[in-house]
Amino acid sequence: MFETRDEEEWHAHLRSLREADPGIDWSAMRMDMFCGRLTQPTVFRLSRFVPHDTSGAGSGPGQASVPGTGTAD
Repeated sequence: MFETRDEEEWHAHLRSLREADPGIDWSAMRMDMFCGRLTQPTVFRLSRFVPHDTSGAGSGPGQASVPGTGTAD
């Protein structure tokens, strides 16, 4: 996950990802812009969806989520 309040840094990070790995599956990426209007600064966030592990390994109900078990990474 990447998060910033700086729009130029946001665009630079996206550009560097595209250049570093042209094979990124952008359909699994989530790009959010949280607009704070006048009360909070705008925040840009990039995260990647990680499918739930259906093998039975990983977190169970009530346990903390672990990267790679179905939460945003």
